[in-house]
Amino acid sequence: MSKVYIALQDNDESRYIVEAIEEDNPDATVNHMPAMIRIENENSLVIKRATVEEKMGRDWDVQELHLNLITLGGNVYEDDEQLELSWNS
Repeated sequence: MSKVYIALQDNDESRYIVEAIEEDNPDATVNHMPAMIRIENENSLVIKRATVEEKMGRDWDVQELHLNLITLGGNVYEDDEQLELSWNS
């Protein structure tokens, strides 16, 4: 098994995204570092537009994730509804 990961800037907007990731990926590990939040999980990690919108209380475009993105690892699949990182799928 291989871990996928994403690291976001530690700011107010990213905190909502991290809350959504934790809700949709209950086995994910969240590490708070200086100025960065790193989330990792075995095999796959999904960021769903609907969950982020619920947390933020506003419309959110999946492309907005890139404004706070530092780095990621895994195969990326992205559409209007979600961004998914995966290995071996």
